Amino acid sequence: MTTDPSQYGPTSAGGAAGAAPGPGTGTAGTGRPASGSGSTEAPMPEAEYRARTETLGEMFASFSENLSTLVRQEIQLAKAEATVEAKKAGTGAGLLAGAALAAVFVLLFLSTALMWALGSVMHLGWAALIVTVLWGVAAAVLGVMGKKYFDRIKGLPQTQETVQEIPATLNPNKETP
Repeated sequence: MTTDPSQYGPTSAGGAAGAAPGPGTGTAGTGRPASGSGSTEAPMPEAEYRARTETLGEMFASFSENLSTLVRQEIQLAKAEATVEAKKAGTGAGLLAGAALAAVFVLLFLSTALMWALGSVMHLGWAALIVTVLWGVAAAVLGVMGKKYFDRIKGLPQTQETVQEIPATLNPNKETP
């Protein structure tokens, strides 16, 4: 395959982009060899044709347009996926809330059953007090365990460190660490 650019159309001062076809060119302005024009070489690939005919400014304009289209499409895809996933998460959260409510009713009725069972061997008031104390102990144990977990939280040490470095980085008079 030859690399002579004059074969693919007028590119010098001798012709304009819209000039009539000359020898070795197909239709006006395309720069591609016409089929059946006696050319024995394969048609030029689109990328090579564009590299030979487009200016650098046209290439950058096309690149920026394609890039912005790609970014817009990716953002739309991310929004669509996030919407679908948020709906699934909302459904799951609703189902978990329903399960938690059902568990509260189970505990309520089991507590009532325990109170009535204890009430068969002692006064019902004392049975209710015993069940209440059992739930108080469970609440205290869970509260202490939860507090220990919260005390172990150290925050976001790496993020805090990098956020503290930002003002020094933005100050042009100081050398960044």
